[in-house]
Amino acid sequence: MNKVVLIGRLTKDPELRFTPNNGTAVARFTLAVDRRMPGTNGQREADFIPIVVWGKQAESTANYMNKGRQIAVSGRIQTSSYDAKDGTKRYVTEVVAEEVKFLERAQNQNKENPSNFDHSTNNQPQYNSYTESDFGADMTPIDEGDIPF
Repeated sequence: MNKVVLIGRLTKDPELRFTPNNGTAVARFTLAVDRRMPGTNGQREADFIPIVVWGKQAESTANYMNKGRQIAVSGRIQTSSYDAKDGTKRYVTEVVAEEVKFLERAQNQNKENPSNFDHSTNNQPQYNSYTESDFGADMTPIDEGDIPF
């Protein structure tokens, strides 16, 4: 099973492009996802995860989300490789989004658009409102010594 669910903030505005052959929209952005535990220096740390979104979801994400906005992404991890101009082999790992949910309203978004629109294939609006405390509030840390693997 290859399934990823992430909640984080955009590090910059999504970059929207269209494929040359059939004009399919593709948006790329980086999601900053906070780590659960602070680092060795006691400061909170984040991972910066590259995300790729295709089709109408790509267009909506590029049009309604901008730097600093919180979104949720579910999808799959995909790895690929290519030969760089200098002849070395480069590897890329990214999340291909299958579903994107806007958890905050973009600053340039008007009040007629819902702040939490489900951009999955069914395109049904979700009017739930989430805060950081909704995710993980009931979770308790696990002693890793008890894990059998």
